[in-house]
Amino acid sequence: MTPHMPPSRPTSPAAETQATTHPAPVISLRDFIEQLRNNNELHIIKRATDPRFEISSVLSLRKTGPAQFFENVTGHSMPVIGNVFNSRARFAQSLGIPATTLATHCLNALTNPIKPVLVDTAPVQAHVKTTDIDLLADLPVPHWFEREAAPYITAGVIIAKDPETGKRNVSIARLRLEGGNRIMAGIAKNHHLYRLADKALARGHDLEIAVVIGNDAALLLGSQMYMALGDDEYDIAGGLQGSPVELVRCKTVDLEVPAHAEIVLEGTLSPGELIDEGPVSEFPGFYVNYGAGIGGAITCITHRENPVFQAILPGYAPEHCLLGAISIEAGLAFQLQKTIPCVTRVVVTDGGMGRLHAVIAMHQPRAGEGKRAILLAMGLVNLLKHVVVVEDDIDPENPQDVEWSLAARFRGQEDLVVIEGVKADRCDPIHEGLTVTKIGMVATTRPGDGAKGSRSEFCTPPQDIFNRVRDALDQY
Repeated sequence: MTPHMPPSRPTSPAAETQATTHPAPVISLRDFIEQLRNNNELHIIKRATDPRFEISSVLSLRKTGPAQFFENVTGHSMPVIGNVFNSRARFAQSLGIPATTLATHCLNALTNPIKPVLVDTAPVQAHVKTTDIDLLADLPVPHWFEREAAPYITAGVIIAKDPETGKRNVSIARLRLEGGNRIMAGIAKNHHLYRLADKALARGHDLEIAVVIGNDAALLLGSQMYMALGDDEYDIAGGLQGSPVELVRCKTVDLEVPAHAEIVLEGTLSPGELIDEGPVSEFPGFYVNYGAGIGGAITCITHRENPVFQAILPGYAPEHCLLGAISIEAGLAFQLQKTIPCVTRVVVTDGGMGRLHAVIAMHQPRAGEGKRAILLAMGLVNLLKHVVVVEDDIDPENPQDVEWSLAARFRGQEDLVVIEGVKADRCDPIHEGLTVTKIGMVATTRPGDGAKGSRSEFCTPPQDIFNRVRDALDQY
């Protein structure tokens, strides 16, 4: 919107979808790489690049724009790709939809999931290795930052099953290479994967896992959706791509993995084996020290012909932040709309590190509904600590529009919500004793705002002339 003219309601997602033809969603990273190559959105780096800090340096310096394909990684024959999904538009492109409909598309996947199907053979199992596994030698895993102790797999989707129920869990956790076939998984204790590992420990055995590397947008986003323990994120990935995810049974563990991935690592987590992690990068861009992670081992590697290793630059980087933001905002909008139907959109902002700040758009909210939405959002997503509510004539993705709404519609004496001493997530960079102060601001209109003679009456030319010029603007 433009502050000098009356805000106009956004075009409906359905209308935008009908007006534009978009390619079908891709179901593999490999297909998407070719699409990027054909669209001149793939930067191929032929120069020899060291996985120790050089790959991270290049990705840091080229956070936005074309994906970066490292063709010649020092000490390895396998190439590395990074910065693949470093914009909302890139996620939408992979899903075969207009960028403007990404939010509604994610909501639709949550309400219309599609269950996966099993296949007998898969490209990801073209090659199988079960002996002499040395992850540092077998895979070109980047060593990201100076104070981190070792290389980390950052784009590995981890598959596991609940030892009690047998239900599947699909998630992402950082995996550090410990030498040979050993790994360390850094997992927050409130995450489902940690809870499954705890259940395995209580039963006296390890937890089987499969780590899937080289994933399309649907699987990456699906793995990050806020679901209940026992819900299958493969179903959401199917909803995102509009067709069932094809799965194949693993070779050595009782798990199923996407048939069209690039690489799968099969193994176990040993929850009784704790390894001190030391400093590690986190989404605010700082080092944190979370203490001990869980040890484990990889006992089988399968991969496609000529596999590509996918890496996500960790820390405060667009791809890392967006992967969480898009998933969090979809899940949050889904939950809020159950209670407050006038919620139309949630955006988790880039400046808020894709985790901590949100903008909620509402259609003509009644008195008090803005504050209610703030309290519900903070309760549903522990990470959120700064929430702004706007009306849906504001583009919640546009920081200038949101700031305009605060300047024009926010009344500090009645629209400010301050809650002190709220439990914080361990990732919050300024928590004190795991508590923070959370703030909400309601920047919406009141009855009578915009009426003739009010302080909020928009300045416009005569409506008939404005409409006539708008409809024939290409002639001016």
